[in-house]
Amino acid sequence: MTSLQEGDKAPGFSGIDQNKNKISLHDFKGKKIILYFYPKDNTPGCTAEACDLRDHYKLWLDKGK
Repeated sequence: MTSLQEGDKAPGFSGIDQNKNKISLHDFKGKKIILYFYPKDNTPGCTAEACDLRDHYKLWLDKGK
């Protein structure tokens, strides 16, 4: 797989959401989304990054308009 750079289009993929429903990137076609990946649950770095994303949610929301 080729590495993606900021601004690249993500390749199609599917997965299971928090409610155990199958979702795919195609479900969000035409919408702006943030893809957030992390290597492992309950690690300090991942927690800090998730908190930063949460803390700056309004900024990201405003940029998406």
